[in-house]
Amino acid sequence: MQLMLILLVVLGGMGLSVEAGLLGPLGAEVGELWATFSIFGVGAALTFILMLFFSPRNSPSFFTQPSWTLLGGILGPIYVVILTITAPAIGIAMTMIGILTGQVSKSLIIDHFGLFASQPRLIDRKRLIALGFIVAALILMAQG
Repeated sequence: MQLMLILLVVLGGMGLSVEAGLLGPLGAEVGELWATFSIFGVGAALTFILMLFFSPRNSPSFFTQPSWTLLGGILGPIYVVILTITAPAIGIAMTMIGILTGQVSKSLIIDHFGLFASQPRLIDRKRLIALGFIVAALILMAQG
């Protein structure tokens, strides 16, 4: 089961690279903010259609959730604008390795302290070495 989940997140990461590739040309044509808006608009419409068919009808109210759980609504557009601006300028691979560096470093902190109601997973030597390899990849790509 864990292997299937790992493969699923790898596929999700591939999708983000494709999204970054699509956002650059779209942002060049319509502007970074319009490109971001269009990506979220299409995503919201698709999510709405999926909710009509697959969402349980008795799920808890959206409005009863803690406000901090909605921060992704702020962080998501910022992330997409960053992709739209940086991918054409530094390339998709460099953009994604930079994003990965930020994701892994912040994820280690979130896991270590069990933030956002996550299960604590302490930072150990192997995790730091893995982060070091990612940072090394970022440095090597920036130099080349």
